[in-house]
Amino acid sequence: MPSQRTTTRIRIMDAQTRHETQVPKRLAILSPTEPHIFVIPAKRIHEGQDVQQFLTSQAYQDIGIFVMQLNIAMCPRKSSTSDHVEIWQLDSPLNLSQPVRKLQELLQSIGSIIDEAPPDTGPRRFGNISFKKWYEILETRVQGLLQDYLPKAVLEFRTASVDGVSVLDELTPYLLGGFGSPQRLDYGTGHELSFLAFVACIWKLGGFTSTATAGGPLERSLVLGVIEPYLRVVRRLILTYTLEPAGSHGVWGLDDHSFLPYIFGSSQYCPAITETEPMPTEGSLPGCPNPGDIAKKAIVDRERKHNMYFSAVGFINDVKTGPFWEHSPILFDISGVRAGWGKINKGMVKMYNAEVLSKFPVVQHFPFGSLFSWEQDPNARANTASVHTASQPTGRSTPSGTGVTRLPAQESTMAPWANSKVGAVPSTAAPWAKTPTIQTSTRTPWADGRGGQQPLDSKRTAAMPPPSQMSDGPTRAPWADKGGSGGG
Repeated sequence: MPSQRTTTRIRIMDAQTRHETQVPKRLAILSPTEPHIFVIPAKRIHEGQDVQQFLTSQAYQDIGIFVMQLNIAMCPRKSSTSDHVEIWQLDSPLNLSQPVRKLQELLQSIGSIIDEAPPDTGPRRFGNISFKKWYEILETRVQGLLQDYLPKAVLEFRTASVDGVSVLDELTPYLLGGFGSPQRLDYGTGHELSFLAFVACIWKLGGFTSTATAGGPLERSLVLGVIEPYLRVVRRLILTYTLEPAGSHGVWGLDDHSFLPYIFGSSQYCPAITETEPMPTEGSLPGCPNPGDIAKKAIVDRERKHNMYFSAVGFINDVKTGPFWEHSPILFDISGVRAGWGKINKGMVKMYNAEVLSKFPVVQHFPFGSLFSWEQDPNARANTASVHTASQPTGRSTPSGTGVTRLPAQESTMAPWANSKVGAVPSTAAPWAKTPTIQTSTRTPWADGRGGQQPLDSKRTAAMPPPSQMSDGPTRAPWADKGGSGGG
């Protein structure tokens, strides 16, 4: 029986064409009959150059596979025998398994702690100090909550640990890390990554299934039944305790807090595929909103009930005021892509690698244990560094972020899980981007049309500092060319 880390080739013949495709990779599920040695996750990324080692680690490989596995599951499906297209929306009725329902209950219990730690009413400059109390309560209860809500297959997974480290000892840091920092009173994409790893740990331990099935129904239930409810809890935390953005590029970032809803939400609007087709790289589902509609509040308010991308944009509208193009210029530029949601989805995957997985400020706190291992991936391939991985801070991280210098260009890695033959984007060197030139414009280079929305004006451009004064510059998307071809 082939390993789950390999892809199985399937040759499909039809009367007119002959083509070859592949079953998408799925995150490996550990055998329950083989005892596992659990490890308390620990910080391994201490300085910028450690990011390069992370990009060749087994943990990086596994994160990427899991993201792509969930991503393609959210893409609409077409029937091979009829014109019927099946789509999945936030308000669609879901047939959830017991483990997924229990995780929903876990999130509800975590969210309810907010009622026990009301926000402080005193004056403050940054986040609300009561978030520390909320977090302390969660810390005291977390292992009991995991005992109550984790699948039996996870809690009883056979262990070979000789030092008494249990499965709960390994999973707890990922769950706690998914809800922000009580020291910095902030939340960002690194915390979102930690929760994704928590869900993936349960997957690896067979908590959702002992054998992955085709078609993606389980993966969809994780996105709609676990990740979306998690985002709702996090948004409530942000609003209640006015949490600061963590590791944010400010106006040059895609979003102050989250990234995953833009990947999975754009997948919801991609053209329909069959179970054996790869993820589309251009085009849109007929009848879906245009990308440019994210700047139209009425449409956002309507679609946020159905779609993760619009739900994330709706939350931005909840916490920010002013013209959308002004407070969210990167999302605004992306909304001008004429090649449709398929192109946007392809680019979001590349941008996630470049702006989340390849950035020291984001991944520096990610812990590594036995399930997300710091060990090197034997299949990782070195390649020329991109602008995203060449500029990393040196020295130990500090709360103030001072004393940071730049490293010279180093080797980057190929992302083996980002491959067009496994239902993702065409394979390119991680972080899926050619080294771009610094842009003096506030426009994203691949944003090829504004859809009749507010254009950039000279006042806004003049108010922006020059690129030399911005440590990372605008978050460019060199994966989306103006021709809209969808090529990688």
